[in-house]
Amino acid sequence: MKEDILEQLTEDYLNHYGYFTMTNVKYRPPKDDPDYNSRQDSVASDIDVLAVHPTKSGINKVIAVTCKSWQSGFWPEVEIRSMMKTVSGRVGWKRYRELWMPIWSRAFQAKVAAFTGTDSFIHLTTVTMVGDLKAQAKGKSPDTSAWESCPRFRDNLPGCQFRVLALQDMVGALQSELTTTVANSSLSRTLQLMKTIGVELRRMPPPTWLTA
Repeated sequence: MKEDILEQLTEDYLNHYGYFTMTNVKYRPPKDDPDYNSRQDSVASDIDVLAVHPTKSGINKVIAVTCKSWQSGFWPEVEIRSMMKTVSGRVGWKRYRELWMPIWSRAFQAKVAAFTGTDSFIHLTTVTMVGDLKAQAKGKSPDTSAWESCPRFRDNLPGCQFRVLALQDMVGALQSELTTTVANSSLSRTLQLMKTIGVELRRMPPPTWLTA
């Protein structure tokens, strides 16, 4: 089991759709980068999940995942604004360094290319939920378009696409496809057992960008 349960669930989800995965892939900017600053660039970060599909040829052949398992939910526009601020001594962009800081973007893209052979991929942020339960109950969950079309992300990671995927969407897609055949991942098997005892969650199709 991974240290972060959302990483494990994301890995299981991508495995279900035929992706081979690696977790906690370390990377950091090289010291010869002209923007290198030893005070903020010397400690490695990691790609939570790096997924490669053996038969796909489009941009969704490779998915690089950042997991944010916050119980308070994920608010895309709030998170984008937070990258420009320092709160309680914590610099906001450090939570998303590969998206916000060009030197880290270059290092991130280079690491993905080194492992997969391509620098065009889907950057996926998986979250517990978009918004929170109160917002969902009122039909006011924030959409993810601000995140998925953020100009700064696009400038820093050219040739990539940006997606957000919530845990409830992952679970809903898998639950829609379950049969009585014993599943080959922890997440799918857990959902099978939940279904056996009468617990079923909202069913939904997987996102088209994943299955295309």
